[in-house]
Amino acid sequence: MTDPTAKTSGFSHYSEWLEFDRKHLWHPYTSVNNALPCYAFDSADGCIIHLASGEHLVDGMSSWWCAIHGYNHPRLNEATIEQVQRNAHIMFGGLTHEPAVELSQRLLSMGPSNLDAVFLADSGSVSVEVAIKMAAQYFQAKGKPGKHRLLALRNGYHGDTAGAMAVCDPVTGMHSLFAKLLPEHVFAPQPRCRFGDEWDPSDFSEMRRLLRQHHKELCAVILEPIVQGAGGIWFYHPQYLCELRAVCDELEILLIYDEIATGFGRTGKLFAWEWAQAAPDIMTVGKALTGGYMTLAATLATADVAETIGSSGPLMHGPTFMGNPLACAVANASLTLLSDNKWPQQVAAVSTQMQRGLRPFIQYKCVRDVRVLGAIGAVELDRDVDVAAAQKIFVANGAWIRPFGKLIYLMPPFIASNEQIATLCAAIEAYLRTID
Repeated sequence: MTDPTAKTSGFSHYSEWLEFDRKHLWHPYTSVNNALPCYAFDSADGCIIHLASGEHLVDGMSSWWCAIHGYNHPRLNEATIEQVQRNAHIMFGGLTHEPAVELSQRLLSMGPSNLDAVFLADSGSVSVEVAIKMAAQYFQAKGKPGKHRLLALRNGYHGDTAGAMAVCDPVTGMHSLFAKLLPEHVFAPQPRCRFGDEWDPSDFSEMRRLLRQHHKELCAVILEPIVQGAGGIWFYHPQYLCELRAVCDELEILLIYDEIATGFGRTGKLFAWEWAQAAPDIMTVGKALTGGYMTLAATLATADVAETIGSSGPLMHGPTFMGNPLACAVANASLTLLSDNKWPQQVAAVSTQMQRGLRPFIQYKCVRDVRVLGAIGAVELDRDVDVAAAQKIFVANGAWIRPFGKLIYLMPPFIASNEQIATLCAAIEAYLRTID
């Protein structure tokens, strides 16, 4: 009898397992029976992705914004190997360990000075779920159970689990199919006053109105500070956060920042909230936390939030892989590397080169807007991108770029060279020429 646990793939060529993948595997936001083409990955190092078919591609995505140091980094490899030889995982219930304590200490020292407690989650979506639970349980503990709804922004994105989906844009977001399954929260218009422009006070008017109208039922506002990521790579004015902080304080509403995509230097500040200096009550981080090596996230909260919740009982969440030692160890190594690499200079260099490479594309008739902030660049078109056709052109031009909607965007590793960013920009232009 065949052992079902034995390796039985028997693939003699990458084309065989690629075909199996095409027939049987789901990939992000795709169907099994009508999937976008997949490229067979072999290995990666630095900023280069090597395909099994032989192409070498400059990575423009940082593997969805997390591989900020590039791939196969010797210091991160060393930290991973050292920890896995010691212990890969232990339950966090009733036990603790140095990597988790060290990481929590680092996060509190790096984040807003008012944050004092750390919940180590196993993914970004889970960290958002925890933040939502914290806000709801906080007001339960204060004897105000009626404050149970959240206010979020149109075009916002916070994850794919149920609670996180409920605070994503229910109309233009990716989760409208599940609207009847989710609690109904309150949504304010997307901020329209751009980062770098003069502040327009009217941009906050509707948010202020909604806060005043619903404050008796709102436990928190949740938003991505300064940069809306998957909702459109949109950069808005920092004064919006200052106004929001003031009204939340006035009306006794907690303020949650989702820094999962923006944290650890991506916007040119260590965390995006620093552009406004308006600190949150709760903050989530993830993605770049481990440099792209392991799945890990965290939810940080003020002492008031933590102690008020604690007065009513335990915080009711506890993932199996909470505080995973392997993930915590490589996160510590990644944060050390971030500092050693002088990330502000790295990000500034990437930003300058993307400005130089992307700005000229505004001349194309099909281009509606070009925007760059820190190590984030976006080219917004007047039509949806044909992802399959675009990626074929990108790969042919030595680049790995994954567009969505009307956006072709870049979030390269911080170590990307001028030449590598020029390759990414040239690949985008090659696609623009085919549609303009």
